[in-house]
Amino acid sequence: MKAEYKDAVGKSLDAAPPDVRKAFFKQLRFLEQNLHHPSLRAKKYDEANDIWQARVNDGWRFYFKIINDTYLILKVIRHPK
Repeated sequence: MKAEYKDAVGKSLDAAPPDVRKAFFKQLRFLEQNLHHPSLRAKKYDEANDIWQARVNDGWRFYFKIINDTYLILKVIRHPK
């Protein structure tokens, strides 16, 4: 599988702290290899809209859809604790 994201995700990553960016790209590699990688803790977030959530680190999450053989990253945000 491959991963893609739009300009808005890139802009939010540019605004994120460097350690979050580094963690995001590490987690993205894990996602491309294995949706069920333990550090991702990937789960279906919105069943009706087929949106998934995965972990960047303790305080950040990313949301994505699975479209054919592509993970489409929708957003990267602080975890709303």
